[in-house]
Amino acid sequence: MFSSSISLKPLFHSNAQITTGTNKWENLWFNKSSKFITNPVLFAKGFKVNCLVEREMNVGTSSMVDGEAGLLNEEVFVENETGETDISTMVMNFENKFDPYGSVNTPLYQTATFKQPSAIENGPYDYTRSGNPTRDALESLLAKLDKADRALCFTSGMAALSAVSHLVSTGEEIVAGDDLYGGSDRLLSQILPKAGVVVKRVNTSDLNEVASSIGPRTKLVWLESPTNPRLQISDIRKIAEMAHAHGALVLVDNSIMSPVLSQPLELGADIVMHSATKFISGHSDIMAGVLAVKGERLGKELYFLQNAEGSGLAPFDCWLCLRGIKTMALRVEKQQDNAQKIAEFLAAHPRVRKVNYAGLRDHPGRDIHYSQTKGAGSVLSFLTGSLALSKHVVETTKYFSITVSFGSVKSLISMPCFMSHASIPATVREARGLTEDLVRISVGIEDVNDLIADLENALSTGPL
Repeated sequence: MFSSSISLKPLFHSNAQITTGTNKWENLWFNKSSKFITNPVLFAKGFKVNCLVEREMNVGTSSMVDGEAGLLNEEVFVENETGETDISTMVMNFENKFDPYGSVNTPLYQTATFKQPSAIENGPYDYTRSGNPTRDALESLLAKLDKADRALCFTSGMAALSAVSHLVSTGEEIVAGDDLYGGSDRLLSQILPKAGVVVKRVNTSDLNEVASSIGPRTKLVWLESPTNPRLQISDIRKIAEMAHAHGALVLVDNSIMSPVLSQPLELGADIVMHSATKFISGHSDIMAGVLAVKGERLGKELYFLQNAEGSGLAPFDCWLCLRGIKTMALRVEKQQDNAQKIAEFLAAHPRVRKVNYAGLRDHPGRDIHYSQTKGAGSVLSFLTGSLALSKHVVETTKYFSITVSFGSVKSLISMPCFMSHASIPATVREARGLTEDLVRISVGIEDVNDLIADLENALSTGPL
């Protein structure tokens, strides 16, 4: 017989025998029955993790199947006048149902493997590659934020996209945007064709071009909106309708927007990818990718691929992401406010030829963008018409770090043709309108007046 002294008020699982010598909960004791030993986790009804009950261990594959983590307490969330609980409230009122001790932070289960009840019985977890309570907590929250049936966390955004690419077989087709992240372009142009997958590149802002490219062998339509780095806008609703009419799936890389500003699954997408390295974690201290999925079957397929390839996110990275996500809404709002002011400053500057940012009134995709998002975000790009001037700006600013990536609390600056998109041949970049003088900025949370003054100094002191 096993006994433990705990202090918990929720009602315990029926397999636990409860005894107490007083009417107070401070001295509650429980005894585990013989049946209760089959599950090593102390189940309090108010803290139970759904996936621990619903998922069955497949001993042959060492994988968890059939079910998702259901860690969010729906009763906690009260709808506002729009009929929805705001994301800023949701991320701060996330309950750890598997934690019987009521920690306000999700516990870190930093373990590679888990003890099993016996030689022939399997517990809720066996090996962290296949599942971990900390990862389940993060995935459950992300599924809620994206209004998905399931979310899966990967070691990077590219690991997540690679898993999606395995849904397409030899001889089938992917219709993909021609203005995508450089890593996505590398996968589409150099890796997938070797597997016999046909990849068609199109301007997804042009619906006629998209429609003419989708056919009976199209398995997947892959797009970004806004695109990286030219910030072009695509009509996700209409593209989803076209794709679904041919039985194809729609994948939207939503990294630039984050769940705070855009929820493409609500627009008709089947899969949404986030590089959680960016706005979700927000501090440039982890690499992570997320797939938010509509449909139980599709979620199971992608989980199988994640487990088979060993691309699930490690517990510590999940824990860091859970910590960062608490301030996501606050960060995104501040960054977006800063970006709007910087975009307006750049648009009026005599040394800037063009600014790409949907928050500007003259952006050609502005109306479509605001019909499917809550804001323009904090990533923008601009052209100076001079490679020398653009290089000077990037190298002269004090408060913008020269780096790839975006979405950090720290302002970042880069020249995509020489950094994030350097793997794309120059002739291809030029044909797509991606010129070498393009500068991309990811706006952080610094004082916007300091950032503008920094850019003004860099632009005004550059070569003529």
